[in-house]
Amino acid sequence: MKRILIAAAFASIGIGASGLANAVDVGVGINIGVPPPVVVAPAPVVVIAPGWHGDRYWDGRRYWDRDEWEEHRHHHGHGDDHCPPGHAKKGEC
Repeated sequence: MKRILIAAAFASIGIGASGLANAVDVGVGINIGVPPPVVVAPAPVVVIAPGWHGDRYWDGRRYWDRDEWEEHRHHHGHGDDHCPPGHAKKGEC
């Protein structure tokens, strides 16, 4: 009978230990949500009208310095004695 009690005790300890082992199996999970989508707003469109902006002239393609613009628009690289075509006939030069 003593052997049966000892066997029963070991069996119950084994069963209890296996149940304890299952009960100790604890899972820890960290749930991090999916980040929201990144929405990038388009850059605002800025339209610069041709004309003088401060001390520079914008012609739609590039900025000109005042002296550079005056030279480009009026003298076209000619000397001071240049008379544009048609002006001499009208007596404007």
